[in-house]
Amino acid sequence: MEKKPQYKVIVSNRARQMLAGHVRFLAQKSPSAARKVKNELMEAIRSLYQMPERFPFLDAKFIPLNKYHKMFVEKWYLILYQIKDQTVYVDYIVDCRQDYGWLVR
Repeated sequence: MEKKPQYKVIVSNRARQMLAGHVRFLAQKSPSAARKVKNELMEAIRSLYQMPERFPFLDAKFIPLNKYHKMFVEKWYLILYQIKDQTVYVDYIVDCRQDYGWLVR
């Protein structure tokens, strides 16, 4: 059986900072919930090394068509990433309860 290609996953500094911000915010209310969310987001990101194209493209009027794939994690979080050759670039980790009009800028 042919083995699926493995992708390299690179998380941008911006995405790391966004993840840290979400976890920090949540930790103020519940450290255990923050740990759970962080683990689930990290696991989701790590899962992208196989078949990252399994998630649909983000279809938003202010973002170029077919640029970012979107993966929802744990109800509220959206991980946006691009695939170039054998590399997955995680660019954003968004809390969907917040407005993400900042993506436009």
